[in-house]
Amino acid sequence: MMFHEKCLIITVLIFYPAPSSNNPIPQDMDRLEKLGIHSKMDCILHLPMRYEDETQVMPIIDACPHLSGAVQIEGIIQHSEVQYHPRKQLLVTVSDGTGELNLRFIHFYGSQVKQLAAGKRIRARGEPRGGFLGTEIIHPTYRMVSESTPLPTELTPVYPASEGISQKMLRKQIDAALNEVPLTDTLPESLLKSLKLPAFDRTVRFLHHPAADADVTALSERNHPAWQRIKFDELLAQQLSMRRARLARRQQKAPPFLTIGKHSQQFLDQLPFKLTAAQQKALDEIRHDLRSSYPMQRLLQGDVGSGKTVVCALAALQAIDSGHQAALMAPTEILAEQHYLRLSEWLSPIGIKVVWLNGSMKKKERTPILEAIASGDAGFVIGTHALIQDAVSFSKLGFVIIDEQHRFGVGQRLLLRNKGNTDQIQPHQLMMSATPIPRTLAMTFYADLDVSVIDELPPGRTPVLTRLIDDSRRDEVIARIHAAARQGRQVYWVCPLIEESETLELQNAVETHEQLTGMLTGLTVGLLHGRMKPVEKQSVMSDFQAGKIHVLVATTVIEVGVDVPNASLMIIEHAERFGLSQLHQLRGRVGRGSTASVCLLLYQKPLGQVARRRLGIMRETTDGFRIAQQDLEIRGPGEFLGARQSGLQILRFADLEQDGALIDLAADTAQKLLTGKLPDSGTIINAHLDRWLSNREEFLNV
Repeated sequence: MMFHEKCLIITVLIFYPAPSSNNPIPQDMDRLEKLGIHSKMDCILHLPMRYEDETQVMPIIDACPHLSGAVQIEGIIQHSEVQYHPRKQLLVTVSDGTGELNLRFIHFYGSQVKQLAAGKRIRARGEPRGGFLGTEIIHPTYRMVSESTPLPTELTPVYPASEGISQKMLRKQIDAALNEVPLTDTLPESLLKSLKLPAFDRTVRFLHHPAADADVTALSERNHPAWQRIKFDELLAQQLSMRRARLARRQQKAPPFLTIGKHSQQFLDQLPFKLTAAQQKALDEIRHDLRSSYPMQRLLQGDVGSGKTVVCALAALQAIDSGHQAALMAPTEILAEQHYLRLSEWLSPIGIKVVWLNGSMKKKERTPILEAIASGDAGFVIGTHALIQDAVSFSKLGFVIIDEQHRFGVGQRLLLRNKGNTDQIQPHQLMMSATPIPRTLAMTFYADLDVSVIDELPPGRTPVLTRLIDDSRRDEVIARIHAAARQGRQVYWVCPLIEESETLELQNAVETHEQLTGMLTGLTVGLLHGRMKPVEKQSVMSDFQAGKIHVLVATTVIEVGVDVPNASLMIIEHAERFGLSQLHQLRGRVGRGSTASVCLLLYQKPLGQVARRRLGIMRETTDGFRIAQQDLEIRGPGEFLGARQSGLQILRFADLEQDGALIDLAADTAQKLLTGKLPDSGTIINAHLDRWLSNREEFLNV
């Protein structure tokens, strides 16, 4: 392949925990640990975030304010004084014979006043701008020089730093490490040649000390061959770790569910519809895994309304038919109750006892449920975080489902899995996500999982029409609500906050409820938000589902799981404040019946560039996979991963959007190494992981 110069069961990669004993840094440099630097190799892999060109000096007469970017000048200080208007600042005037330029320091030390005295020679770098007294540079980087001080012959690296750690200190430690640590390549020359990648030694020395004539654009955009090598190495280490974790977990034991019994057939017989081809394919993949004697670890992803719950129910029945219990954990009580109501409706008629548990239940309610779970009488247990409490004891838990897996932390998923960990036997696990995972993200941070995708909607689903409406046209929105109500339809009105916020200037749900109650005469307006008591939430949702409430004013507690087919109109207030995935999830609450549905995105001007882009995407498409990809590009992987990144080190160098080809290449190389298709694969794997993870990789089978 040519390079042109121009969290679910997860593996948590902890890149920077305890210090490594491999080439440790000097004791007096322990301040570097806050940067993740624990060894001399860590120093070497602490690469520049940008470069400054200090190899040339520009005559002051040419340093005009209209120039873009920084320039370097050199001259004699003509005048230096501390001024007090409008506030204390140090003004230094420099001349090189072609002109004069002012250096302005708003924050400075007393020692600098003495250092920057008239008659001394200074070399300063910064961005020139127009000032009251002429051209000036505010807070330049500078050094005191003599006429014989040579100019650097290399670009100057600028490293990520923190308080108490100077660039000078970093450069000193990095250069020392480069001179002391063997930079033997972890990859064989034949492999590098086939990949057209430079040697590691040459790569890191170049990145820390690029020549003056190096391609600064390629370095800045990180598409230089040297950066390609670093990013490939990082991706390869991640792929090796994740895939090796998957192989290791296959050595663990789980109960094989060989029976697809009468309950599964009874359930299918009573369904008023047939599974889509995509649902059937996903189900077949899950069923295959459940027959294995090692734990299934699969992610089931599909767009809003694609029918994941039906597939999940059929998978659970395979476990129940094999004599085990199934458990489903959801992030909110509303979503958990929605699952309970739907699954009870489906499974109770065929003899499966379904129970649900939440943290707000009183002891009188909880006791019989806990007894049913402990005795095994409850075949399918549904709940929130309450499922992982000490009081919950399963009789024979064999199948665990985590819905909206990104909303749970690593420890929470681990606790639920351990509820079924008896005699070294672990339950099978299925994660569900209504937020489609972009391909590059799936190949990197989800590389330890098997993934099933439901990429089509059931027949009869009507696409949701999305419209953008300026907040000044609220009267038209109110008229539209009246029209929907006259047709017997119901409406969601979503507000992002329930409290006043001077910063965001958003109307809260309580105020909106009061306003709409006054404006929508003759209609019943309900209110739902996260600070209501669980009983109150359940009552409101029950009334809305029963058609007793015409308009439901709610916060994002309705983002997932809520299913009211009669609701065909959604208004999202201050839509410009929401992320793409959240807007798509909210929009998915309508369009669940046969009636044409509409989502109105109510926004306030002026719109920023990112907000305009998000709203434009929502108007253009209902494709969740396209939306997820756009959301990843806008927000980056850190925010996109959500709670899954608990303990997870986001890639430092590789970019999921730009480096798709490298990801494919790293995945392919990792597979060849792990299957022994390359010579000395074991030695290569150990050396590469030792360099990049320094024996500090940690696997949490969550």
